[in-house]
This record gives sequence, C-alpha cells and structure tokens, in this order.
Amino acid sequence: MDFTSPSVQYSYDLRNNPLMRKDDRNYINSLSVKQLNTLGNVSLLDIFLSKSNIVEPHTHQNASELVYCISGAAVVSLINPFTKKLVNIPISPGQVGNIPQGWWHYEIATVDNTHLLAIFDAPIPEFIAGSDMLRLTPAEILSHSYCLDEALIKEALAPITKTVVIGPPANCHQRHHAQDYEQSNIPHTNLRDQNGYAQQQWVIGNGGHL
Repeated sequence: MDFTSPSVQYSYDLRNNPLMRKDDRNYINSLSVKQLNTLGNVSLLDIFLSKSNIVEPHTHQNASELVYCISGAAVVSLINPFTKKLVNIPISPGQVGNIPQGWWHYEIATVDNTHLLAIFDAPIPEFIAGSDMLRLTPAEILSHSYCLDEALIKEALAPITKTVVIGPPANCHQRHHAQDYEQSNIPHTNLRDQNGYAQQQWVIGNGGHL
C-alpha cells in the first residue's frame, strides 16, 4: 500500500455498502478492503436483526469470525467438527461468540432490535451458504447418500431458489418459522462455564466473497 497516494482511504460509511436487505429491521452492511483500502487483515459485517430472524447456516472458508453483540440478544451456534457436537452461545451487549475458520455456524436474534458486529481476520471474507448447498446439490445425490426419499427432498427444498442470507425468507408462511419463534426453543450454553470465566450476487466456493 502506497500511503503517499491520493487514493488512500482512512474512513468509510458502511451504510453506503448494503450487503443484504430483507426489510427495514433485517439487513447487513459490509466493509472490506474493497471499500477501505488501508484495511489490513480484517473486515466486518454490521448486522441488524429482529426477533427470530437468522443469519442462515454457513461457513467462511478463509476466515474466523468474532461476533460482538452491540444491542439486543442473539444465540451464536456452531458445530465443532472435532467433537461432532452443536455448541450454542447466547450473547448480549458486551459479549462475543467466536467461530473458528471454516466451521459451520449461524446466528439467530432472540429479541427485537438486535445489532451484531461480525469481525473477520481476512480482508475479504468468503462465504458458503447453507441455502446454496441445499438447492445446488442434486436431490438424487442427497437421496442416495443418506437413504432418503428423493421425492420428499425435492418437495421440501423446492422453495429455496436463491441464496437466503437472512432467514426465514420474507415470503415464508410456515407458522413454526414465523415471529413466534421463542428463545426457549434454542438450547443455551453458559458463557461462564464454557470459557471459564443492493443485494449482492452470491456464488459458492472461493468466489463467494462478502
């Protein structure tokens, strides 16, 4: 980086770079080296969620993710690939949940007006969405791999026609996915016990930059 260049940038307004917008209460703004060229090995997502909305299950193949709760409350859930166990981390203002690089995870708001900051140790975080894995893997492969009914798989996955990012989709009418989703439905992991104290076009794989 040539810091004598007139193109050097030291500040940026994330509101100028919306990543995904579901509605006025559920949206994500992003910052990477593409927007702020003096960034080093860091980037972030500014996440706003209302109760029961979820940043869909996904993975970042090139970055770890630190999720900081600014306001509201959320549960950060991840699958530990070494223990084969699901870990649920409730966070409230001032608390964080950390997801190691490449681990499968998701975040769900448990109250309205939840504001999260997701910080990555990469200048441009990469992203593989669960919705893409489900809609792009042929139903016959899922059926054959797991001995499942192919017709039922096709029927169940048919509504997933694009990358979701924030779920449930705005056109979802299933009652159990709606605003009635309660915090009590999410198993909690005690933080103290655990620690000892312009929607973008999405692609999967290495091209799936946030």
